[in-house]
Amino acid sequence: MSKSIRVSEDTHAALAALKGDEETFDDLLSRFVAERREAVRKGAGLWADSEAATAAREARTEMKRDLGG
Repeated sequence: MSKSIRVSEDTHAALAALKGDEETFDDLLSRFVAERREAVRKGAGLWADSEAATAAREARTEMKRDLGG
C-alpha cells in the first residue's frame, strides 16, 4: 500500500536535486533510510572499550538537571 507525504516546495526541490535520473522519490528515500541504518550499525559499539559512554551519560544527566529536567 502506498502513502502520500506532504513536503514544502523547497524540500521537494532539494530532494529532486539529490534524486538520480532513474530513481523515484521512493527509491531516494529508501536509499537514505538504508544509508542511515548502515551509519548507525557502523557506529554501534565504538565506545565499548572506553569511558566515553559513561561520560556522555553523565554529561546528559547534568545538562538535564541544569535545565530543570
